Amino acid sequence: MTKQMDQKLLDMLAFFSTKPNGLIPFYHKLQEELGYIPKEFIPQIASSFNVSQAEAYGVLTFYADFRTEPTGKNILKICRAEACQANGCHKIIAQAKEALDIDFGQTTADGKLTLLPTYCFGNCANGPSVSLNGRLYGRVNSQKMERLLASIL
Repeated sequence: MTKQMDQKLLDMLAFFSTKPNGLIPFYHKLQEELGYIPKEFIPQIASSFNVSQAEAYGVLTFYADFRTEPTGKNILKICRAEACQANGCHKIIAQAKEALDIDFGQTTADGKLTLLPTYCFGNCANGPSVSLNGRLYGRVNSQKMERLLASIL
């Protein structure tokens, strides 16, 4: 990490650690800055927030939106919850995995895309649902998936 990033991390820790319930907003901000939350930061984070390392790590890993590894430039999330399953999400999951040649939790070799599962966008009436870089798409069929993938690959 650069000295500039070291200082930015210290400044963020100083700011968020004084806020009630500041750990989660800190994680959001850190992930926004770095794209993920490095596990090696846990001791410093725990110390700043006056919590155990286990607690800091537990909060980090409890929430599905926090990542502890770098991701691709784009993030494709496919819902695997019951309503989307009933509407055929397994077909678009298979299509995405085959087209990208990766599995859930993996990033394409060129670093363009990370494929992640999710378990509900709250868009159940319009399933299967997919999110690409935070933008939600409903009623995704194979043609729509093909267009989404083509837009980033």
